[in-house]
Amino acid sequence: MAIVRWEPIRDLLTTQDRFNRLLNETFSGVFGGEELSARSWNPAVDIYETDHDLVLKAELAGVDPKNVDIRVEDGTLYLKGERKQESEVKEGNYHRVERSYGSFMRTFTLPNSVNVENIKADYKDGVLTLTMAKHEEAKPKTIKINVTESAAAAGARK
Repeated sequence: MAIVRWEPIRDLLTTQDRFNRLLNETFSGVFGGEELSARSWNPAVDIYETDHDLVLKAELAGVDPKNVDIRVEDGTLYLKGERKQESEVKEGNYHRVERSYGSFMRTFTLPNSVNVENIKADYKDGVLTLTMAKHEEAKPKTIKINVTESAAAAGARK
């Protein structure tokens, strides 16, 4: 069984984000419904860790990468952007609008192990991938065990 480091702050922030989404989805129908969802939305993200990197993948289908701003400030990653509604179709011609449009802003507290000077961003097939390298001292190291023979063991073989 693998040992997993418990990070209560990260768990709390994830829980808070899920709770905020739940409240936004629940009350959007009460306070203007379609209009509220057209003003703001939050793209879904996956965050995972490898031996050398912390990786964030954000689902940004339909978002022009030019409309995405990524910055790191005081250990916090800010992901901000906008999905613009297609202007080819007149608003009255829609039968159903389920995709969210408008601006979004997500913030993530970065662990101290991330080297903020070495972050790479790639955009492919509507998914933004941020690869954040860890500091060298945070990367796992394998330590080789040197075995030396004792004098008794060496004498027994002779």
